Order: sequence, then structure tokens, then C-alpha cells
Amino acid sequence: MAALHHRDERGHPPEHWGSSLGFVLAAAGSAVGLGNLWGFAYRASQGGGAAFVVLYLLIVLVVCLPVLVAEMVLGRSTGHAPLLAPITAGGRRWAPLGWLYMAAAIGILSYYAVLMGWTGRTLLHALLDGLPADMAAAEAYFAEISSGGDAVLGHLISLGLTGLVVAAGIRGGIERLSRWGMPLLVLMLLGLVLWAASLPGAHEGYRTFLLRWDAAKLTDAGTIRNAFTQAFFSIGTGIGAILAYAAYLDRRSAIPSEAVAVVGMDTAVGLMAGCVTFPVVASFGLSDVVSGSTVGTLFISLPTGLASLGFNGRLVAAVFFSLAYIAAITSSVSLLEVPTSSLMDRLGWSRDRTVWVMVALIGVLGLPSALDVAVLERMDALFGGVLLISGGLGMALLLGWGVPARFRADLEGSGSRRWLVRGLLWALRWVSPPAIAIGLAVSVADLVRSWGG
Repeated sequence: MAALHHRDERGHPPEHWGSSLGFVLAAAGSAVGLGNLWGFAYRASQGGGAAFVVLYLLIVLVVCLPVLVAEMVLGRSTGHAPLLAPITAGGRRWAPLGWLYMAAAIGILSYYAVLMGWTGRTLLHALLDGLPADMAAAEAYFAEISSGGDAVLGHLISLGLTGLVVAAGIRGGIERLSRWGMPLLVLMLLGLVLWAASLPGAHEGYRTFLLRWDAAKLTDAGTIRNAFTQAFFSIGTGIGAILAYAAYLDRRSAIPSEAVAVVGMDTAVGLMAGCVTFPVVASFGLSDVVSGSTVGTLFISLPTGLASLGFNGRLVAAVFFSLAYIAAITSSVSLLEVPTSSLMDRLGWSRDRTVWVMVALIGVLGLPSALDVAVLERMDALFGGVLLISGGLGMALLLGWGVPARFRADLEGSGSRRWLVRGLLWALRWVSPPAIAIGLAVSVADLVRSWGG
């Protein structure tokens, strides 16, 4: 069971990040994905606007941040990938947690690549063919790209591109992509925020979605489930992706500050995306489509609204779906790195071999989601919701209660202040587990109710 930090079977030196900035950008790229652009608007509109945002921010800061730090600590302190890291730290009884991370990452990527395919196809359509003239045309277009051969092709191409990046390695592939992709994404998003603020309905959009307050939504089961799902899916705790990346960290990295940077960047992107989507929705009267469909916002509402702006709308659509694809691929490479690094670690396979075996497997597993949107939405609820939150709970229990000494020793050994470590450990033990357990119970109950209905 050779750690990732050792030389591989061919005597090659271990992989590692080129710099702390490279790791932060890659980890932020893992967190920033379609969940920020696709899920945030939909869940905020369902969750009562500001009430959802308050719950989301509370969960991110109080619950997810300590778990994110724990995930980084587990990766760095063991030097192992997600499959073996829990065993290395806590013994064989923690083996199911490693398999949970594998299942969550593979399950999520199997349908996430389908969404990437839709995004890429919509980008090409905006560039080459223009935008749908009305809602009926947009719905017909979406029906065309979201099932059948087009959806399968987009799914496979997206997986192939993801595989090329991961096969190039940590520095040559993942870090290189993140170093140019993340700054470009933020720059394009900032430009769209400024453009959206000039729309006639911008103020109404902010008021309706972000500034509307409904206190009853704070205790609504659906809002709580959406906030937990959005927080965990967006930050990426519970999948093992950050754990996989942290295995390549060196001892000098200041994990708490890096975790804060990742969370801050991810949350800022989500809020900025909302400040683009909501004014467009309000300006073009598309609120019913947004609140009624998980995919309506991104692939039906936005193209339809922008079509009325002529060439400028087409240009905005091209920029938006370009940044959406960048966000998607920076996340998908982190998802693929989980099983890739795990099998390299466990079986001693080369990176190339492991990547393409996993691409083939996930390509097959994703076919049902590519052929049926209903399957995709159920996969999202199960893998992107319940399994992901369960993984976060397992991480909090392992580092908070199973091996707290490892948590303290790693952080204090790398220079973190003792009071900060104590505070994070206290939250990891007494705040995160009960909060996640409640969120998980509510999520499962609400999911059973919605599926049963």
C-alpha cells in the first residue's frame, strides 16, 4: 500500500502542486461548477430568495468549512487517495467511507458529463446558429439536445476532454487548466454582472430572488434540503475531490487559509452568477420557467431571454456558456481524479491506464442520464445530494471523533495557531456532525416524499 508521496513503480518522482496558488485555484475550480450557475438560481427561487441564501451561507461557514479543512488534513497527512486515506488514518472499519467517496464521485461525474455536453452544445449553437426565437423554440431545442444521440455524443466528448486533462497529471494537466481557467471565468462573470445590472428589470430581479425575505422558508424542509445540497455540492465536501488534491500538498501549506480562500471564491461565484441570472429572468418575464425546472434556467430561460437582444444577446450567451463550460470541466477533472488516484494508489496502475479505464466505465454508467432527463435529476438528488452529504458526515466523524489527534498534529505541525486549530476541531466535533445529520435526515425524508409523490 504505497503512499502517493513515494515514487511510483517506474521510479518516477511523486506528483505535487507547483505552488500554493495552484492548489487553491484547482480546489476552487473543483468547487466552482455548474452547481453555482445551474443549481443556485433554481434552488434560490424555490427557497424563498434571501432565506435560502442565509441558510446556504450559514451551512457553508459553520458546517462545510471545518469539514473542508478536515478533508485537506486527511489527504495531506496520509498521502493517500480517497479510497485508502480513511483506512490509513482510522483503520479497516473506515473502509466504507473510501468506497462512499468513490461511488459519489463516479455517480456524480456520470451525469455531470451529460450536463457538460448540453452546455457545450448550447455554446456552439449560440456561436453558429443563433438563439431560439421564443420559449417554444427553446423547449424544442432543449428536447433535442437533452436526449438521444446528441446527448450521448456530448456526454462522451466531455468525458474525453476531462480524461485528457487528468491524464496529463497534477501540474501538467489539472493545475495548468486551473491557472488559466479560473481567472478567465471570474473575469467573464464580472463582465456579465456589470452587463446584467444595466438591464431594465435588474432591480426587480435582485428584489424578487435575492432580497425577498420569507422567514417561514428557514424551517421549510425543501429549502433546508436545497441549501444543504447546494452547499455540499458547490463546496465539494463529501466527494473526496479535495481529499485527492490535498494528497499532493506539502507540509508548508497553510490549510485553514487555503480552505477559506476556496470557500470564499466558490461562494462569490455563486452569488455573482445569481446577479446575472436573476436580472435576466426578471427582465424577460421568465420566473415561472426558473422555479418550475432544474434545467429551465440555464438551457431554456437564458437563451430565450437573450434572443430578444439580437447580436448583443448572442454575444452574452456565448460568454455565459463559455464560462459555464470552464466551470464544468474544472469540476469534472476533480471528480475523475478521485477514482483515478484511488486505483493508482490501490493497484499501482499508471495514470494513463487508470484514466481511460475510468472514462470508459463512467461513459457507460452515464448513458441512462444522457437518454432521460428524469434519470439525470434522480441521479443528482441521490448522488449529488444524499451520498455527498453522507460523505461529509463521515469525514466529520473520522477526523473529529475517530482520529482528532491527527487533525491537531497536522495543522499545528504546519504552523497553524493553536486557538484556531481548537476552534476548528470544536466545530468539527460538536457543530458539523449534528448539523449534517439533521440535513441528511431532512434530505432523505424530503427525497422519499417527493419520489413517492
